[in-house]
Amino acid sequence: MSLRNNLISLISKNEKLYIVIKQVRLKTLMKLGKLIPDKLYITLQYRLRLGKKVNLKKPTLFNEKIQYAKLYYRNPNLKKLVDKYEVRGFVREKIGDKYLTKLYGVYDSVNEIPFEELPDKFVMKLTNGSSYNYICKKKDENTKKEIEYRFKKWMSVDFYMLGREWAYKNVKNRIICEELLETEGNEGLNDYKIFCFNGVPKIIQVDFSRFVNHQRNFYTPNWDFINEVVEYENDPNANIPKPTNLDEMLECAKVLSKGFPQVRVDFYDVDGRIVFGEMTFYHGAGYLHFRNPKFELKMGDYWDV
Repeated sequence: MSLRNNLISLISKNEKLYIVIKQVRLKTLMKLGKLIPDKLYITLQYRLRLGKKVNLKKPTLFNEKIQYAKLYYRNPNLKKLVDKYEVRGFVREKIGDKYLTKLYGVYDSVNEIPFEELPDKFVMKLTNGSSYNYICKKKDENTKKEIEYRFKKWMSVDFYMLGREWAYKNVKNRIICEELLETEGNEGLNDYKIFCFNGVPKIIQVDFSRFVNHQRNFYTPNWDFINEVVEYENDPNANIPKPTNLDEMLECAKVLSKGFPQVRVDFYDVDGRIVFGEMTFYHGAGYLHFRNPKFELKMGDYWDV
């Protein structure tokens, strides 16, 4: 795990402190960012985050191609697909309702949320961005206050300005409330992230033990372990059996990724039920640390830009 992630992990143990520090950082970045053109901003951020120069003229590495896509890939469909509410319509049309979470509501502001009508368990998220979630396992008298505290701050974040990910430009922040996905055990759901290139799944990333000791393994579509480390440590001995519904999951990823040069399609396996997570066109904003440069180059080779 990188020093940055270690610091985040340490600070996040005090949740309110973490939210305040994160909000100050984001507001500072947004204000400074308005003064810097996109290309220069990306060049500087890449150098600061990864410690090297980005090649935007002839990108070869996976992270470099993400930066290139931010600047030059302008598919208008991305505007809906990065929105956690709007993407539901695309998924419904392509693979069907059965892969979607149950939806409780979508709101333009915290003031619109009917707290008394929500179930005891749910998850609330920003429709844009990543890791802006509130997990409610048992609604109580503090739930409303906790949600208002978080989302009133989060709704002001301009995700385009932070990372210059074009798909988020001028996309309105909203709040979505969905069913809470749960399975047996206390380590959380396994998260299957399928990297697709021109509609073909090539690599599967599995994030596990998120709330205990976040780790990350990679597999081929045939479920052969790939001994590589990206941002988080892997565990070759982890008990992560091949999902019984992997073929169906891969087929869904093929259908959803068709027509896109590169996209990560995420699913959860909830006791045999496949549940769509999201579609991501800028994995880790293009700033994740690959321990093995050859693996980053290999992932970049799959992507034609």
